[in-house]
Amino acid sequence: MDSKVGAEAVTLNDVRAAALAISGQVIDTPCIPSRTLSRIAGCEIWVKFENLQFTASFKERGALNRLLSLTEEERRRGVIAMSAGNHAQGVAFHAGRLGIPATIVMPEGTPFIKVEHTENFGAKVVLKGAVLAEAAAEAERLQREHGYVFVHPYDDPLVIAGQGTVALEMLNAAPDLDVLLIPVGGGGLISGMAVAAKARKPDIEVIGVEVTAYPPMYQALKGLPLSVGGDTIAEGIAVKNVGVTTLEIVRRHVDDIILVEDWEVERAVALFLNIEKTVSEGAGAAGLAAALKHPERFAGRKVGLVLSGGNIDSRVLASVILRQLVREGRIVTLRVVIPDRPGALGRITTLIGEAGGNIIEAVHQRLFSTANVKATDIDITVECRSANHAGRVVEALRGNGFQVKSLNGD
Repeated sequence: MDSKVGAEAVTLNDVRAAALAISGQVIDTPCIPSRTLSRIAGCEIWVKFENLQFTASFKERGALNRLLSLTEEERRRGVIAMSAGNHAQGVAFHAGRLGIPATIVMPEGTPFIKVEHTENFGAKVVLKGAVLAEAAAEAERLQREHGYVFVHPYDDPLVIAGQGTVALEMLNAAPDLDVLLIPVGGGGLISGMAVAAKARKPDIEVIGVEVTAYPPMYQALKGLPLSVGGDTIAEGIAVKNVGVTTLEIVRRHVDDIILVEDWEVERAVALFLNIEKTVSEGAGAAGLAAALKHPERFAGRKVGLVLSGGNIDSRVLASVILRQLVREGRIVTLRVVIPDRPGALGRITTLIGEAGGNIIEAVHQRLFSTANVKATDIDITVECRSANHAGRVVEALRGNGFQVKSLNGD
């Protein structure tokens, strides 16, 4: 494999060899249809649950395939990797299993849960740099200093071949898939999957998904200047540069790249949790976000999604859930003008309760009120069953003479 370059660096036989090598050491995760997501998206959705791997990510596949290729002398020297989290855990876990010393360099902003898990697998973690590129520079420095073997997260033919095993399993489970929607960071997953899928089924459409804050693959393919940066819930695919090898493979085998907004990814994370009762990190929900964004493009087609990982910080997940409830109108904040006298607040809470609303929080705005000096504003956050139900709560208040403004917007 090492003698091949560019788009020919990985072949179907390489992916099949990787599947044989890692068999029994990673999970052949379920790839099953989702009736409810299919109804919402207007196409037949099949989900590959890679969040069920031991480290909750597909990254184990490529990491293990690379580690298994090491000579005894290389194993003794140990390995080093740079990663925002999932590749780190895959390398750390399987290096530990195989008795290989591992050092992982992670950006300083990596979610704590990913750092903790990586250390728990026995790896030495070094936090360095604000972005993955700076972590990579530190990893290269440590490699030169200590003689470690570098395990790249995506731009390595053996890693790419390992990731491609996801496509083999998906097509075994659903041979008549029309489309694959695959999250794209550095390009390792989509490269391996595209090679395998196109060789097995040439007419299948392979589409990558990036977030608008980090679209380096899209920009490279379109000949646009590189412009990435900012915060995103999809930190697993928030990379500054794609791989040299992965870019050439994507040019040849991938049909398109779709960009999605962060709020669309958040909605997809919430849907996976509420409908499939499964946890997805931001990157893992990118494919579902793309399917929901372009229903006309995928209408009536059989679409395979890769839920690539489930390592999301619990605080972020809690925030995603609450923000989605706000978007759906199930949590609303109402600003009510009331006379500043005893009993007025009680009257309002009674009306809300009779209308079926559940008050979460109430805050008086006496000093910054828009009302006159003998009245006050009160901001009341209310949990409702739906947006329509929230409308009925508002009408109950207005029908009893109160001025009400929704701070959620219309």
